[in-house]
This record gives sequence, C-alpha cells and structure tokens, in this order.
Amino acid sequence: MTDKTFGPKGWTPERLGSLAGQTHVITGANAGAGYQAARILLSKGAGVVMLNRSAEKSQAAVDALKQEFGPAAEVSFVRMDLADLSSVRGAAARVLETVPRIDALICNAAIAQVPTQKRTVDGFESQLGTNHFGHFVLCGLLFDRIEESGGRIVVVASLGYKLGLRTIQFDDLNWDNNYSPNPVYSQSKLAQMMFAYELQDRIKAAGKQTRVYVCHPGASATSLISTSGGLLTRFAWWLMTKTPMVQTAEKGAFPEVMCATQDGLEQRALHGPTGRMEAVGPVGRGTLEPHAHDKPVMVRLWERSEQETGFDWPL
Repeated sequence: MTDKTFGPKGWTPERLGSLAGQTHVITGANAGAGYQAARILLSKGAGVVMLNRSAEKSQAAVDALKQEFGPAAEVSFVRMDLADLSSVRGAAARVLETVPRIDALICNAAIAQVPTQKRTVDGFESQLGTNHFGHFVLCGLLFDRIEESGGRIVVVASLGYKLGLRTIQFDDLNWDNNYSPNPVYSQSKLAQMMFAYELQDRIKAAGKQTRVYVCHPGASATSLISTSGGLLTRFAWWLMTKTPMVQTAEKGAFPEVMCATQDGLEQRALHGPTGRMEAVGPVGRGTLEPHAHDKPVMVRLWERSEQETGFDWPL
C-alpha cells in the first residue's frame, strides 16, 4: 500500500515549523531512534526531557545535544527504569514537579528478543514488563498533564506485532511454559498497540482531547537488537544493517516525530515506512491488521494491566 498523503517522499522533518514553547518527553532517548527524535525536535526549538535507564549515557547524550544545538538547548533527563514500577512512579513524580507542560509523550524505549526468560523487579516477563506495563503506568501518571495542553501520546510499536500468537496469552502472561524470544517480543509490542487503541476509545468516551498515535520505525539501524538480542540474532541483524533493507536510525525516528507533531493524522492506524514490506521507504500511514484492535482482547488487557501493576486508571 502506498500512502500519498505526504507526496512521493513521504513525511519528513522539513514539514515542521517552529516548535518553540513545546516540551516533548521521550523514553529511551539516549541512543537510536529516540536520540534522533530528540535531535529533530531540538532543531525546531522544542524542549526535550529524556527518560532513560542509564544516567551516564543520558548525561553524554545531553552533552552531545548541547554541543550540537548550543548551551541554551532545552534538553534534560530524568532517570527511569521501565522494568521497575517504583522507578517509573518516581520518574513520573519528578516530571510532574519539573515539567509544567507536555505536548507529547513518546513511548520509544523497548527491549527485544531477550534470549532466555528474565523477570522484571516486579516479577513480570521482561519484555512485556518493560515494553508494556512500564509504559502503561507512565502514561497513566502523566496523562492529566498531557491532557491539560491538548497533547499526544505516541506509542512506538513494531511490525513484529504480526508475528507470534497475534493475541495475548492471558493464561500465562510470563510465558513460563513456552518462552521463546521472538513470539514474546511480538506479544509485548501487540500489547502496546492494544493499549493505545483502547486508550483512544476511553479518551473518546470520557470526552477528553488527548490524541494517541501508534507508529513503528521500520527496519532501522538502532541499538535495540544489538543490545538485548542473542548472539546469533545480533550477528544476523548486523549483516542486515549493511544492506538497503535497513535504513538509518534518523529515518527510523521520522514516524514518531510525525506522530508527535503532525496534524490531521488518523488515530486508529499504524504509521511508518510505506516502501518495501513497509520496513523502509517514505513515511506515512501503513497497513493495520485487525487483530491489533480486537475489542474484547483490548478491554481484557486493560483490566489485566491495572490488576498486574496495581495502577487503577479511571478516565
């Protein structure tokens, strides 16, 4: 499917005007697509607050960005580990104390293809716990601040949602009985998408104005697989990055920046590259498989997410 909305070259940051006065909060922004998204937003005058696990890498990223955009560039970080809900709660509290306005919260951080089953601090399977539960609680805690500015929540998903079970394994969320890196990663990304689409429905029912968008970076040369995948996966990915099948991390950031800034986008959609296999090419609206917004599963996932995290989120 070719998306003609933004012409043959698709959406690019050249479409952006000044973003002065805006503040964007990005998870996992010290490397890869998150870092490139921060660069693009800062280049247009926006403020960026990074929520990252490593203080050391965050400080290095902030220093590099201030070197590029000048010492007055509004970029800072709050330490947050999505795999630890107490860390998520602490970081959200810090953001609410120090960030008076949030124009977009970009849920960019993720782990992928973890070779053997690991648990988060709270006892969740690591990919579901980090990618979905951590972001679920973060979005809930920051929601009112985002709503105040008529802002947006951007969920960065993956084409992996089409693989694996194509639903949620509710009877064994931690995959104790059949753990396998790829299907578990696919389920964690599907869970993020289902959360986003269910959130859209709840916002509409509550008469609120926050917009929620879902995108994916396509096949981009980010650090995701090189940091959390197994040895063979990492090597195969490294080989792929040397081919035209993989685009730069900067291009991988275009969909999330588009969803954070562009008006007139469809919410019940998946935005990303529209070229070969929708893995590379011009950015626009891609194909969304119906299993990603299966209403009974979305509702059940929302209720289960509240129950598992102990976070009650009435809208």
